[in-house]
Amino acid sequence: MDKGSQPAAIVTGASGGIGRAIALRLAQDGFAVAVHYAGQPASANETVRAIEAAGGRAVALQADVADASSVGRLFASAEAAFGRLDVVVHSAGVMPMARIDEGNVDAFDRAVAVNLRGTFLVMAQASQRLSAGGRIIALSSSVIAKSLPGYGPYIASKAGVEGLVRVLANELRGRGITVNAVAPGPVETELFLKGKSDDLIDQIAKQAPLERLGQPRDIASAVSFLAGPDGAWINAQVMRVNGGFA
Repeated sequence: MDKGSQPAAIVTGASGGIGRAIALRLAQDGFAVAVHYAGQPASANETVRAIEAAGGRAVALQADVADASSVGRLFASAEAAFGRLDVVVHSAGVMPMARIDEGNVDAFDRAVAVNLRGTFLVMAQASQRLSAGGRIIALSSSVIAKSLPGYGPYIASKAGVEGLVRVLANELRGRGITVNAVAPGPVETELFLKGKSDDLIDQIAKQAPLERLGQPRDIASAVSFLAGPDGAWINAQVMRVNGGFA
């Protein structure tokens, strides 16, 4: 396939977990995928190799999503690699646990810088570079509805993401580009499992009526829907993919 004829996607935070599952699914759907990573090149290259082993095209690209020039280079490199950009999925994020206390302002600043400022910058680049029919999909979180102690910085940043999604959808009026968010509930990733006892994990899993943790592929399936032809009439929405968790 000639460069430029295959649809192409950027997936941020695709070196592992949910981001990797999304990258693999979009590659399965026929997209060439720019696999973004922040600081784990080996893991990002594993994602690329998995895509290539299945017959797909991918490239690993590093960027700091909180830095405007770095995000600009990410998009320029992806365009140079594939000749076009059709879908942007912003999955990169951090979840520092901290109570609302002045001693924890550094945790708040980090969550806002990566999760909210990063979303703003990625959306800004996507809105400039995508043409009609493009799709922008951000990752939020269903934990917003729970208001759990210690999640203040994270929830504040993700609530901001949902606000940006709705505003950008309106700012892109008339251009044929959809902007949506996917809000996972608890998902069985290495990041989620770390530091939790089996009993705690079981308790969390049972909070959803389906009584299990989400799997990365569950989130990837929702993203695939929004990025594909059947998602063309979904716009300015937050899809809560959580088994009924919230």
